[in-house]
Amino acid sequence: MIFTKNLGSRLSIDETSLSNRELYTILTNKAAKDKKGVLVAMVRGTKAGDIVGVLKNIPLRQRRKVEEITLDMAGSIG
Repeated sequence: MIFTKNLGSRLSIDETSLSNRELYTILTNKAAKDKKGVLVAMVRGTKAGDIVGVLKNIPLRQRRKVEEITLDMAGSIG
């Protein structure tokens, strides 16, 4: 699930378990500050290759606007 219109220059990436131990990676726009437009992408799993593969569906022109991505130090993404 990707919402390219929500892409901003400052993003956060984190993982969560929604149900039955299924992990999802969530990419959010920091500028939205818990308001409408915060969700940029939700990817099933935490493997870097899978995440990158989904995010490459965002046009390069838009991806180049990203200046910062904040990621916690959890070992589950990788």
